[in-house]
This record gives sequence, C-alpha cells and structure tokens, in this order.
Amino acid sequence: MSKDKRSFFDKLTGAVRMDDEDEREETSVTKRSTKNGHNDESSSWIDEESDKDAELTVDVYQTSDMIVVKSMIAGVRPEDLDVSITRDSVTIRGKREEERVSDNDDYLMRELYWGAFSRTVSLPEEIDVDEAEAIEKHGLLILKLPKLDKRRLSKLKVKTV
Repeated sequence: MSKDKRSFFDKLTGAVRMDDEDEREETSVTKRSTKNGHNDESSSWIDEESDKDAELTVDVYQTSDMIVVKSMIAGVRPEDLDVSITRDSVTIRGKREEERVSDNDDYLMRELYWGAFSRTVSLPEEIDVDEAEAIEKHGLLILKLPKLDKRRLSKLKVKTV
C-alpha cells in the first residue's frame, strides 16, 4: 500500500504494512531533521499530505432491506460534517479542528489526526434517498440507507382531464 493510499486509520495509528516497512524506514530516516538538539519526527504525514483529505474509515454492511454505513467521527462538530447521498453512492466529508493549547515544541507525542477527511462509498444496490437516515451517537456516525424495492408493485389511478 503506497503512502498516498493509506487509510485514515493507517494514518491515525501509524500502522505500516509489512511489505512497505523497508521503504518507510528508508524514507523516515532521510526525513528526520535535528531541531534544538533533538530528533524531530514531527514532520509527519500530516505535514506531507496537508493538501489532501485523509481517507475516513468505514464499515458497510447490508441487511435484507437496508445498507448501513458506520464511521468514527469523534471530535467533529455537526456543522463541519457533510453527508451527500445518491441512489448508488454515499460521500462523507468533514473537518476535525484542533484546539491549540500548546506550542509544537511542547508536545511529547502527536498521534491524533486533525484536518479534512472524506470518503465515497459505492453502494451495491440502489437506495431510497428520501428515506435515508443519519445518526451520530458517541462519535459514531451511522447511516441507514433503505434499499429500493424494485419488485414493489404500485397501482396508479387513471385521471381524466
């Protein structure tokens, strides 16, 4: 998995795939710089990819009548979250704002992700956009997307004009 294709979770946790480990070791050694006599490893993926949205991690499953999408969005204000749906896809975009309480030099560790993220998921079946529901509970976003019933039969009354 290349550095540009790492998931939000991989970036968040610093997870490394075994086949990329040697490549990462080589690049991380060359990116380290000395600052105030200490190795500065804070020039992390956040700085390197600041122009790109991080990829949000999601769980997607389906039941007989709906598709459910779940994602952790803890720390995101509702006004900083945008969920767009079509009949065959869903896009979640947002931004996690950091409260600056200390200078960068005062941090001992910086592992939390701050900034923009997005994810578009192609759905296996068409959904009823008008009946879709979004719920946030304890930082977990749950999208309930009812499937279109293509076999549903409706009778139309014929009107005379």
